[in-house]
Amino acid sequence: MCRWAAYRGEPLYLEELVSSPAHSLIEQSHCAMRAKTATNADGFGLAWYGDHPEPGRFRDVLPAWSDCNLKSLARQIRSPLFLAHVRAATHGATRRDNCHPFVHGKWSFMHNGQIDHFEQLRRPMESMLDDEHFHARTGTTDSELLFLLALQFGLRDRPLAAMAEAIGFVENLSTHLMGTARVRFTSAFSDGQTLYAVRYATDAYAPTLYAAPMGGKGGYCLVSEPLNDETDTWVEIPARSAVILSEKGLDAASFEPVVDRSAAPREAMAV
Repeated sequence: MCRWAAYRGEPLYLEELVSSPAHSLIEQSHCAMRAKTATNADGFGLAWYGDHPEPGRFRDVLPAWSDCNLKSLARQIRSPLFLAHVRAATHGATRRDNCHPFVHGKWSFMHNGQIDHFEQLRRPMESMLDDEHFHARTGTTDSELLFLLALQFGLRDRPLAAMAEAIGFVENLSTHLMGTARVRFTSAFSDGQTLYAVRYATDAYAPTLYAAPMGGKGGYCLVSEPLNDETDTWVEIPARSAVILSEKGLDAASFEPVVDRSAAPREAMAV
C-alpha cells in the first residue's frame, strides 16, 4: 500500500513532511510502520500550489530514498498547500504516468488503496468518461481513473459528493459484473484552496489516515501514518469519514458512497 502526506496552512517547506521528520515520507518509502507492505519503492511524486492556479508537479519512478533531487526540491519549495506520495504499485506498471499525484487543471489527487477486479472493471469505468476526461488519462492505474470519474461526476462544484458518486459507481459496477465489490480508499485531493481527504472501505480494512496541527495559524497535516512518535499529537480519522481543510480550519463529515444495495449480481440476473 502507498504512503502519502498533505498539508494546508501558512506556507511551509515541503521538507517538513517529506524529509525532515524522524518518520518522514522518505523514511516511510523504505520502512512504513502501519502498512501491509513496508516498502513503497515504485516511484514518488509531489504537487504544490504557489502563484498560479495550477499546481507544480514533480514525479519519478525511482524509490524516494534514492532520488538525488527530491531532498533538494523539498528543502527549497515553500507552499501553503501541497501533496506528497510514495507508491507501492497494485495496478499499473512502474512508470512516471502512474505515479501520484495526478493533476487535471487546478485539481490534484493522490490515493492509497485498491479496487478488486480492476482489470475486469476498467473498460466500463473508462466508458463513463466524456472525451475531455478520457483523453486526459495518461496512465493505467485505478487511482487515476477514479480521479477522472470524480471529475466527470462534478468534483469541481461538489467535491465530496462527486467522489462518493464515483466510488458508489465502481461498487455497483463490480457487484453487477463480478458478484462482489471491495474498494479500499484513502485519498487527498485539492483545488488549490481547500484540501479534502477521505477514508473509506467496503470492508473493515480502510487504509489509515491521521491528522495533526502543524505550522501554526491553523495549519494541518494529513498523513497515512504519523511523521513522529508524538502519539498525543496525531488523531486517527475514522473510516467512512471525510476531512475538509479550508481557511476556516479543519472540519469533518461522514462519507457514504451512493450505492444500490439491492443491485443484483450478474449470476442472479442470469437466472
